[in-house]
This record gives sequence, C-alpha cells and structure tokens, in this order.
Amino acid sequence: MKWIFKTKLNADGSINKHKARLVVKGYSQETVIDFTDTFAPVSRLDTIKLLLALTAQNGWHIFQLDVKSAFLNGVLNEEIYVEQPDGFEKEITPNKVYLLKKALYGLKQAPRAWYNRLDGYLLSLGFERSMNEVTLYVKNVDKHTLIVSVYVDDLLIAGDKEQLVKEFKTNMKDKFEMNELGLLSYFLGMEVTQSEQGYFLCQKRFTMKLLNKFAMENCKPVSTPMVLRQKLMQEDGAPKTDGKAYRSLVGSLLYLTATRPDIVFAINYLSRFMQSPSQIHFVAAKRVLRYLKGTLEFGMHFVKSSSVKLVGFSDSDWAGSDEEMISTSGDCFAIGESIFCWNSKKQSVVAHSTAEAEYIAAYVAAKQLIWLRKMLNDLDFDQRSLTELFCDNTSVIAISKNFVFHDRTKHMKIKFHAIMQFQQEGELEMIYYTSKEQLADLFTKPLAKDRFEDLREMIGMCSFGTKEEC
Repeated sequence: MKWIFKTKLNADGSINKHKARLVVKGYSQETVIDFTDTFAPVSRLDTIKLLLALTAQNGWHIFQLDVKSAFLNGVLNEEIYVEQPDGFEKEITPNKVYLLKKALYGLKQAPRAWYNRLDGYLLSLGFERSMNEVTLYVKNVDKHTLIVSVYVDDLLIAGDKEQLVKEFKTNMKDKFEMNELGLLSYFLGMEVTQSEQGYFLCQKRFTMKLLNKFAMENCKPVSTPMVLRQKLMQEDGAPKTDGKAYRSLVGSLLYLTATRPDIVFAINYLSRFMQSPSQIHFVAAKRVLRYLKGTLEFGMHFVKSSSVKLVGFSDSDWAGSDEEMISTSGDCFAIGESIFCWNSKKQSVVAHSTAEAEYIAAYVAAKQLIWLRKMLNDLDFDQRSLTELFCDNTSVIAISKNFVFHDRTKHMKIKFHAIMQFQQEGELEMIYYTSKEQLADLFTKPLAKDRFEDLREMIGMCSFGTKEEC
C-alpha cells in the first residue's frame, strides 16, 4: 500500500480541502488470483447533458451529492491480503498482513464493488434502473418523479417535488458518509449556473488553464477555429513536430467539446493526425486556442420552452478528406429549444455520391435518436409522436422511404438501411430542411465567419454576459 496526498480545488481555483488517502498498489494484482471482473459503468456525457436540458426545460433544480471515500463502501467477493501501511506497522507482528473485507482505492475491482453496493441500495429505495443507461435511476411517487444520475462517487438529483429530494438526501446520509454540495455548480470540469432563465454551461476555468499551459494567454484572437476551406494532409512536406505535445493539446481540446460544440469539427479533424503531426498541424491546433481566447465566456444555454419534444439534425460533407476521399458526418439533437447533444465523425466507408454520404450521416444520427427516445421514455418523458430528423437532401429522404433498390443504391451496406425500419416502426420521420437552416452544417466543415457565427447563435451558444438574450 502507499499514501496519496491531494489538494482539491473549487471552480474558481481556490482550495477546497486537503486529502490523505491510503491506497493499494493494484498493479501488482494478478488476474483470476485476486481479481476477476473489474467493469463498472459510468454515465455518458450525453446522459448528463440530457438531464440538464430536461431539468432546465421543466424549471427544476438539480442538486449534487458527493460520497466520502466511496470505494471504501464496496464489499469484496475475492480473498485479498495487504501489507501493513507505512507508519502503522505493529511492532509485535511486523510481518503479518491484513485480510480485506471491504474495497480500498487502487484495487482493480473497487469501482465494481462500489457500484454493486450503491445499485443495490437505490433499488431497495424503490428506484428503477434505466435499461438504456445503467447509471440512471428513476422513482415515481404519486405522479411525482425523482431522478438520480451516478458518476462514480458523485450523484446528481432532480425532481418535481422538493420533499422527495430531501427524503432521498436523508436516506443517503443515513447509509453513507456524504458531502451535500447544494445546487449543481461544478461537475466534470463544467461550470453550471442555474437561474430562472435556465442553465448556462461553460468551461472557462479549464480554457484559461489550457491557454497558460501552451503559452497562448496573450495570443491574438481569431473569429473562427479553422480557416475556410482548409485542407490538412498526413504528409504535407512540413517538418515533424513534438507528437507528445500535439496529442496533449488535441486531447485537452477534446475535453472542451463537452460544452463547446463550435470547435467539435475542428478537433475531430485535427485528431486524425495524432500519430505523426507536422508543424502545419500544430499551427492549425493553436488557431483553435486563438479562437478560444476570444470566446472565453462562451458556453451553452439550456432554456425553458413550451414542449419537451426531441428533434434531430443530420448533415455531411462529401469527400471532405483529400487523401482518403472519406466524408464527415455531423448531427445534433435538441429538447425544445436547447441543443444538448452533438457529434462530428469521419465516416467508415467511401461514399460514391453526396446522397450516399448524407444517407450514411442520417443513419448515424438515427441510431443516436432512437437511443435518446428510449432514454426519455425511461425518464417518463415519452415521445409518443414521431421524432423529426431534419436533412437538407431530398434524395436521402426518398431513399429512406423507398424499398426499391436501384443501381445507385444497391452497393450500400445493409446496415445503413436500418433507417427505413426506424421509420416503418413509427419512431422517426425524415423531414427536409433547407441548407441555410441546417444546424448540423457546423459539425461537417470549416465555415466562413458570418455563416459560422449565425450557426453558433442558432444552436444556443452565447457568452455568460448575454445569456439572458440567447
């Protein structure tokens, strides 16, 4: 075992507390001998943002609980022995070891043991576990709803009745040692501001830290994260750069995409050159930092609206990669007026036409849309009507509704035609949307300044000082 000392900080960088923890050197464990299953589920970011969007939509508050030394509550199934901790050895029997009854931090099975303990307790309180997100729990009492989302030792709690929330907090404190953190304000690096207008999410503190790390705190801001029509290549003839620093930068920027959909395409594009980056790639990545410098206060504003209706937007950029001629898919999803889920991804196959590229993008968006519908049903926000998926290509809509295969479509992989089945089952409907209003265009290619700023405003991004006007 060994001692670990850590200083935990608040969102503003001030010291929250000092921690001393005794942990096991789990890397010395051997499979089957002292551990078997180590898997423990963790909430997806999409689930967290869906919960935030729903609570903002309904005017609920969301609270946070933190379990003190959570892993110490897990009961072990295996027989594990540890040496006596440094500084606390018994003089009479210095060579004896301890038999662990409960988990310690560092054990490979500790997360699994804690999740099993918490899962069993929540089910005993009358919660139902979501089958589509096993870290999400829902409890219905006299037509009132209580929702709990678990992220390791952090619990997010939301409900339409204050008494239910208070009773749950009391039950948790009776069972475990808890820190009650009040209204959610800082979670997974996201700064959350709750108000009557809704929720405002940003990562200003992390962005400033990132700018300081790469000595860009005094750089000149730019208006877009990428140059219009910029094309990067793996072998561009430029000298190679420090791969470790480039991967660190792109990885940090990926973390920022939780609240910054305006840089999602740029980071997706830059992440294709992680293996052997050149100086041109590094300059392109630093341009994203220059853009962030000018938009430090920007984030997502989840607002309250009249209906809890799920809608999706799908788009693609055909053959956007000059080297591989592979297209990029982009999609985003909204509850009411709040965009809460977004994605930009290089397609896995070469599309032979614009229609095929758009069709593949629509298939990817449809899969995410079906999962979101199931999540909403689990949370008792049933989507009884068809969910609209907006696309700016009439050919795609025709193909998705027509089961007659033509010469131009017969080569498409069968899995992409699942979108036809989704429509037949009455879960979604493809709707034509003009290219000018297509929000997902932001996630497929570099855009001109005016177009970029228009789409950024349309998806609900704004600065903290102007969030009331968003």
